[in-house]
Amino acid sequence: MTKSAPCHLRIICLLVIFTLPVTSTTWAEVRMPGYFGDHMVLQQQMPLRIQGWANSGERVTVSLAGHSATTEAGSDGHWTATLPAMEADNTPLNLSIKGLNTIEFKDVLIGEVWLCSGQSNMEWRVASSTNAKEELASADYPLIRHIKFAHRASPVPLDDISSDWQICSPATAEHFSAVGYFMARDLNRELQIPIGLINSSWGGTRIEPWTPPTGFGQVRALSGLYRDILVRTPGTEKHRNRLQRHITVTERWLSVAKQAIADGTIVPASPIFPAALSPLSNHQDPTALYNGMIHALVGFPIRGAIWYQGESNHTEGMLYYEKKRALINGWRKLWQQGDFPFYYVQIAPFQYGEEDPEILAELWEAQTAALTLPNTEMVVINDIATLNDIHPPNKQDVGSRLAQLALKNDYGRGGVARSPEFEALTVCAGELKINFRHTGGGLRTRDGLAPTHFEIAGPGSEGYQTATATIDGDSVLLSATNVTSPTAFRFAWHKLAEPNLTGGTGLPVGAVRSGNVYGVSARD
Repeated sequence: MTKSAPCHLRIICLLVIFTLPVTSTTWAEVRMPGYFGDHMVLQQQMPLRIQGWANSGERVTVSLAGHSATTEAGSDGHWTATLPAMEADNTPLNLSIKGLNTIEFKDVLIGEVWLCSGQSNMEWRVASSTNAKEELASADYPLIRHIKFAHRASPVPLDDISSDWQICSPATAEHFSAVGYFMARDLNRELQIPIGLINSSWGGTRIEPWTPPTGFGQVRALSGLYRDILVRTPGTEKHRNRLQRHITVTERWLSVAKQAIADGTIVPASPIFPAALSPLSNHQDPTALYNGMIHALVGFPIRGAIWYQGESNHTEGMLYYEKKRALINGWRKLWQQGDFPFYYVQIAPFQYGEEDPEILAELWEAQTAALTLPNTEMVVINDIATLNDIHPPNKQDVGSRLAQLALKNDYGRGGVARSPEFEALTVCAGELKINFRHTGGGLRTRDGLAPTHFEIAGPGSEGYQTATATIDGDSVLLSATNVTSPTAFRFAWHKLAEPNLTGGTGLPVGAVRSGNVYGVSARD
C-alpha cells in the first residue's frame, strides 16, 4: 500500500489483520517441532508425549526402543502419540516418526530434563563464569545435553520453536547456561544418567512476559492485568468484542464519510484504532515470551524447572510474590504434570545506584514468600555476591545448590539441602530469641565470629538498632543496650548485606524480618 492510500483503507487493513484467525498450515508431510532433534534427552519415568503435524487424517507411527504408538492427524493437521514411560538409559537410541514420510532422530537419550528460564543470570554462559578456562577444559560430559532458544516475543502463542541439541564438551559448553550446566554436572556425577537442559532465557526481562494468561487469571491481585491481556490478545472473546465495537464505529464513519463526499461536505475525522487493542509484541509485554519461547514446549515431559530472575522486578516488593504465583501456577496448569519441582535463585546483593537500601530486601521477602507454594525451593546466594556486578560470576555454587535440592527432593539423595529459614520469634526479658529450621545440625558463621546484620527495635528505640547476636543451637539471641524492650527484628535488611550466618551445611541464611514495632507489624 502506498503512503498516499486513504486513511480509512489503512484502518480497514489493520482490522483485517487483527481479525484473521490463527490457523494451522496443511502439512504436505510429517513434520516435528523444532526442539526435537539428534542428541536430545527425553524424560524418564513419565509417559512420553510426542507431537507434530501431518496431513489431516494421516496415520503416524512413533517408535522408540521397541515401543511404538500409532495415531491420526486431526483436521488441523496436529497429532499426538504417547509412548510408555521408560527408565533412564545411557545407550543412544533412535526415535522414528513415520507417516507418508519418515523422520529419524539419532543419539536420543532417556534421562532427566530440566527447563532453565529467567533473565541474564540464567542466560549467563559458562564462558563468562569464574575459572572459565579451567571449567571449559574439563567439560567432558557427553551425557549432558543442552538446547538454547533464540530470543523471540510474540503477541499470540506459537506452536513451534527451533534449535539444536548440543552434546556437552570443552568445545560446546562455553555457550551453555552456566547455572544449568553446573547443576547438571552435579546431577550427572551423582546419578550417572543423562541430563537434558532446555535453556529458554533472555537477559533483562521481567517476569510478566514469561507468564501465560491462565497464570494471571489465577491471581486476584493481578485481575486488572489479566483483563488487559485478554483484550490485547487476538483470538480471545474480549479482544473480539472490543474489536467488533471499533469495527461498528468505523463502519458508521465510512457511511458518513461516503455521504459527505457525495454531498461535498466536510468529512469527519476517522475513528482512532484503540490503544487497548495494541498487541503484546514487545519482549517486556505480559505473556510475550511465554507465547514465543515457552508455549511450544508445553506438554513436553520435564522433571521440573529452575528459575533465576527478579533483578528487573526488584522494586516491586510483595507484588512480585503475586507475579511469581502466576508464573508457577500458570506453567503447572498448562503442563498437566501436577506440582512439578520449581527451584529458583534469590537474587544477590547489589548496589542498584542511589536506591533506598531496603527496596531490595523487600524483594527478597517476596521471593521467600513463594516458598509457600507446593514443591518450590529457593537458593540463597548472599554469600557469593559481587556488589558492583549484578552478574555474580560464581555460578558453580548456584548450580550446585540447585542440584542439592533436586538430589534431596527428587532423587532421594543427600541430607539438608535448604538454607536455614526463620521459624519463630520469642520475646524475652530484654532480648529476642529467633528460631530457625533446616539448620543442618545447628547454626554457625562462616568466619567463626558473632553473627552480623541483625537489628532489633522496640518502644523508644527510635527505629532499628544494631543488635548483638549470639548463636544458641538452632536459635540466635539478640539484644542491644539502647533497646530495652525489643519487639521486632530484621536480618540482612540492606541491598549490600553479606551476612555471615549459615547452617551446619554452610548454606547461608537469607534476609528476614518479623515482630512488631511501635504496635505496627514489621511487615507494614
